[in-house]
Amino acid sequence: MWICKVVCQSFKLLGFLDVQSVPCARESVLYGSLGSLVAGLGHFLATSRVRRSCDFAVGGFICTMLGYWFYCRYNLAQQRIRQRMLKEGMRNKILFEGSSLDPERKQTGNERSDS
Repeated sequence: MWICKVVCQSFKLLGFLDVQSVPCARESVLYGSLGSLVAGLGHFLATSRVRRSCDFAVGGFICTMLGYWFYCRYNLAQQRIRQRMLKEGMRNKILFEGSSLDPERKQTGNERSDS
């Protein structure tokens, strides 16, 4: 009985862009491929010029891939900022909960005179 192990090798686009580990790279390439197909096929159906349609397909790939890349990276940066703010807020909540610095704590008359 042969036991076979499948080793997941990372796919590198153009030799340097690791599609599995770089965020948004996989989706950008997939959407770029779809944009290439739509632009090239659409131009071919409209004009029946093969070479020009291939040029449009390459342009569609580049535009769609870069457009989605920037869109995805922008959303990823916003998400990381929100996560960092939430993490800091949770840390402050744990740190100040129940103390006199807790903003949610109702102050009574005795505590106000001590301050």
